[in-house]
Amino acid sequence: MSGHSKWANIKHKKAKVDAQRGNIFSKISRELMVAARAGGGNPETNTRLRMAIQKAREANIPSENIQRAIQKGTGELEGINYEELVYEGYGPGGVAIMLDILTDNRNRTAGEIRHLFSKHGGNLGETGCVSWMFEKRGYIVVNKEGSPGEDELMLVVLDAGAEDMVSEEDTYEVFTKPEDLEEVKERLLASGIPVAQAEVTMVPKSTVSVAEKDAEKLLKLMDVLEEHDDVQNVYANFDLPEELMQRHMS
Repeated sequence: MSGHSKWANIKHKKAKVDAQRGNIFSKISRELMVAARAGGGNPETNTRLRMAIQKAREANIPSENIQRAIQKGTGELEGINYEELVYEGYGPGGVAIMLDILTDNRNRTAGEIRHLFSKHGGNLGETGCVSWMFEKRGYIVVNKEGSPGEDELMLVVLDAGAEDMVSEEDTYEVFTKPEDLEEVKERLLASGIPVAQAEVTMVPKSTVSVAEKDAEKLLKLMDVLEEHDDVQNVYANFDLPEELMQRHMS
């Protein structure tokens, strides 16, 4: 699971400090629209929308912008009709990469994503070429600082219905069935345990060790894919030494 957790952590830290990621508002607004279109505008009955609203609030998107995006999704306001797609391919070192896409022009997006893969030492593949290497999981991050400790936290999350918990350098990572994510998160909060991240994501079943000569190219590819307007999420199954990840952060 290290490929997922390492990229998730670096992405989370970069999002906080990188002023260039101004497109985060656009991406979350798209997710709000699509979630509302798919399941209605009531977050009480639409889990996907509820999670998108939470993400929007964490990104400090104004309430009126959130409401406007939801109304575009439900058809109360005129909005763009985005198509949901999954792209799959390989990066440097044979790393499997999956992308969640929201686009209003699939031909344009396919051409641009194919170009990014090719430019950075990878290649866009056919549907199904890497998706079998991943599974959908609920993913919760709890910072070690301020947590009750590993044993007590383990008791809380397992009692709440979590499947697994992993101790990383500064965090605990909790994995659940997708449908149990909200329940486990709410139990943690009710126990006074702050949650740093909570999302449904794709977790690799196994990871690929990447040689240092491929590491920079791989991380650059991950960055440019993340920055593309039509890419909502990037998943990969790489494993890199911690020092290389830290160097990429600097």
